[in-house]
Amino acid sequence: MNKPIQLNFARVEKKYFLTPEQYRFFKPLLMGFIKPDEYPTYTLCNIYYDTDDYRLIRASLEKPIYKEKLRMRSYGVPKDDDKVFVELKKKFDGVVYKRRITASPFFADSFLKGLRPAERKDQITAEIEYFQHFYRTRPKAFIAYDREAYQGRDDPELRITFDTNLRYRLHDLSLQAGDHGEPILDTDDILMEIKMPGACPLWLSRLLDEAKIYPTSFSKYGACYQKHILKILSKEARLSA
Repeated sequence: MNKPIQLNFARVEKKYFLTPEQYRFFKPLLMGFIKPDEYPTYTLCNIYYDTDDYRLIRASLEKPIYKEKLRMRSYGVPKDDDKVFVELKKKFDGVVYKRRITASPFFADSFLKGLRPAERKDQITAEIEYFQHFYRTRPKAFIAYDREAYQGRDDPELRITFDTNLRYRLHDLSLQAGDHGEPILDTDDILMEIKMPGACPLWLSRLLDEAKIYPTSFSKYGACYQKHILKILSKEARLSA
């Protein structure tokens, strides 16, 4: 990317599900206030890390005031010499804090496995190392989706994204194994995320009200766990009983 890579985020994030009809009605209303991001369309690929008993996602689904997760992320399917992100994402009292480092796919994997020290020592790396030392997580799910990204015309810190084709796999847990997977949801709804440094702009609140679009609590990894991973775990438990 041409602009400097942002490694720290602190922002409010709201999620909404739109039917295709709502999307076609709502998006034109937005276009006077937003413009395409520098990279307006792309595929996001993620490996979510968790403990063997899925401690992190189980805790997250209880909706505590504080929760955290670890993932490895790439924009598209990375090549050996591309950079991926290792991200520690925390949410406290409605505010999302994201801290991340960049590395090659091989180094990121080795680093998270504890097989290789960090290339450089800084606060973010130390936080990720402590997280792994405490939880000892491993890759548990691959999740990908296709994204349209926009930013505010007057406030570039405001971002609105639309995610489609949410998909997962529980095997081949490598970003370099491709972006294929099975659908997470059984609908064609579109996931809209609004990310902002503070309160929602008045114009956006009015448009959301006009379109009758309301916020929802949703986690892609959480939905994958509840709809798919739990079924596998239940089946394994029955077979071993």
